[in-house]
Amino acid sequence: MLDINLIRTNPEKVKKGISAKNGNPKLVDDFLALDENWRELVEKTDDLRAKQKKLSEERKIDEAKELKNKIQSLEDDLKQVEIKREEILMQLPNLPLDDVPVGKDESENVVLWEVGKKPKFDFQPKDHLELGKFLDLIDFETAAKVSGSNFFYLKNQAALLEFALINYAFDILTKEGFIPLITPDLAREKFYKGTGYMPQGPEAQTYEIKDTDLGLIATAEIALAGIHSDEILNEKDLPKKYAGFSHCFRLEAGSYGKYSKGLYRIHQFSKVEMYVYCLPEQSEKMHQHLLSLEEKIFQGLGIPYRVVEMCTGDLGAQAAKKYDLEAWMSGRNDWGEITSTSNTTDYQARRLNIRYKPLKPKISNLKLDYVHTLNGTAIATSRAIIAILENYQQKDGSVLVPKALQKYLNFKKIG
Repeated sequence: MLDINLIRTNPEKVKKGISAKNGNPKLVDDFLALDENWRELVEKTDDLRAKQKKLSEERKIDEAKELKNKIQSLEDDLKQVEIKREEILMQLPNLPLDDVPVGKDESENVVLWEVGKKPKFDFQPKDHLELGKFLDLIDFETAAKVSGSNFFYLKNQAALLEFALINYAFDILTKEGFIPLITPDLAREKFYKGTGYMPQGPEAQTYEIKDTDLGLIATAEIALAGIHSDEILNEKDLPKKYAGFSHCFRLEAGSYGKYSKGLYRIHQFSKVEMYVYCLPEQSEKMHQHLLSLEEKIFQGLGIPYRVVEMCTGDLGAQAAKKYDLEAWMSGRNDWGEITSTSNTTDYQARRLNIRYKPLKPKISNLKLDYVHTLNGTAIATSRAIIAILENYQQKDGSVLVPKALQKYLNFKKIG
C-alpha cells in the first residue's frame, strides 16, 4: 500500500504514477475525500471522549451517558468511513520509480541486452510438445482425464530433469547466502492481498478453498512475504534472503494467444523463488543482484536469453520496477518469458506491517521505518524445460542435457 502521507501531501505525484500504470487517478480524489471525512470524525470523537471523561469525573452521570450515545454513533460512522477508505487504499498500485520507461503496454517494454547465440539447426526443429510426445516426456491427455485441461504429467527423464533444475538453482542460491525453504502451497487471503494479488473478483487468478480464507498460492512470493508479517526486524539482520520452492497454481483465465500452448501457460507448475527483505537504500542494488543471479542461472544452462525492462503500463500493481528474462524458444521462433524480478519498495511491507529498527535512529525521526521487499524467479521449471528441449534438440529427435545439470542426473542425453 502507498504511504498515506504521500497521498495527502503530493496527490499529483500519486495520480501521475497511477496514470502511468493505466490505473484510475480519480481513486486518489475519492481517497482524499474519505480521508478528510475520517479525520474530521476522529477529531470529533476524541473531543467528545475528553468531554465525557470530564463529566464523569465531575459526576454528571446523565450528561456523560448522553455523550456516550453520541460517541457510539460517531464511532459507527467512523468505522464505515474507515472500511471505504481502506478499500480504495488497497486498490492503489505501487508507484513506478522515476527511471522506469513510460509506456502503455508490453509493446513498449525495452530490450536492454541479449546474451548467447540462438541455435542453428540443419533440420526442421520441433517444438517442446512434439519433442515431449516423441520422447514420452509430457502427457497432457491423461492429466486432462484426471484433473482437466492445462494440467500435465512429467514423465521419465523429464521428471528427473525437473528435480535437477531445482537442485541446480538451490546450489547457486545457497552459495549466495539465501536460506532454502520449501513453503506451504496454501496461504491465507491476508497474504495474497498483502503482496498485491487479488484472490477475489473478476481479476482473480486464485484457486480458493471452500469455507476457508485459504487459497493455493500462485507463487512462493506470497508465502515468503508472510514470514515476517507484523514483525520489527533489526537493521543488523538485513538484508534477509530466502529461496523458496513451491508448487504454483493459477487459474489462467482468459485468452493468451498462439504462444500459450503446452507447458508455457498451465494451471500448476514448480518454481524456486528468491525473496529479499532489505533497507530502503539497499533495494536498487539488491534488485540488480537478483537480476544477475537469474542471468547466472541461465548462462550456466547455456540458454540464449535477453533482458527486458518493463514499461510503466506493464509493471503490475506491486512492482515499482521490473525486469524479465526471455529465453529463445526455437519451437515458436521467438522469445518467451522465463523469469522476472521486481522491486516492490515498501508497498508489500506496508500492507503486511513489516518494519525495522535502525541501528542509529535519527533524533528527528525516531519512528520505525518499513523495509523494502523484492522478488525474483530463480527457476520456473516448466518454462526452463521448454527452453532446454527446444534449444538442445538434435536431428534424431533426442535432446542433450546441459552440462550444468549432468551431475544431478545419470544421463547426458534424453532419447
